[in-house]
Amino acid sequence: MTELWSWRIDRVRPVEVYPALAEALGRVVMPLAAADPGRLPVHAVICDVWQAPGEFATVVDCYGVPEGLGEHTSVAALARLLDRPCVLRDDTLDAGRHLLVTPDGTIRPVHFEVRETDDGEELTDQRLCTLAHPGCRGWSQCHRSRWAPDSVVPALAAA
Repeated sequence: MTELWSWRIDRVRPVEVYPALAEALGRVVMPLAAADPGRLPVHAVICDVWQAPGEFATVVDCYGVPEGLGEHTSVAALARLLDRPCVLRDDTLDAGRHLLVTPDGTIRPVHFEVRETDDGEELTDQRLCTLAHPGCRGWSQCHRSRWAPDSVVPALAAA
């Protein structure tokens, strides 16, 4: 168990996330508050879900994800099961650049304005990462990513 995943979901109650996540991962999912390390089932995933301000306000942190599970395919399965788009950080160091995963499995880079609040990071003003925007052209960090501006990739091909 080596992975830590952090995702955000658009407009979903935390209580709906746990069973959908268990189905998406094919694993037992234990809420962080109830997880007893001495009594965890084999291959269980510990998960914390809470509400933050802004867009994609439901935050999901998965701890100790077993090796062999693909993050992009897992979040795509969760988006499909919840019928809600999800976002996760991309591979750049840009705090506002994320990957948008839609319920049909499409993955594309997007940008948000990010503001720290007392209740956590607030994401606002979503826009596509596209060469039509000056912030995504030239020497921007967008070009250092495997998810180039204007890219649209099916989830299974992206894994």
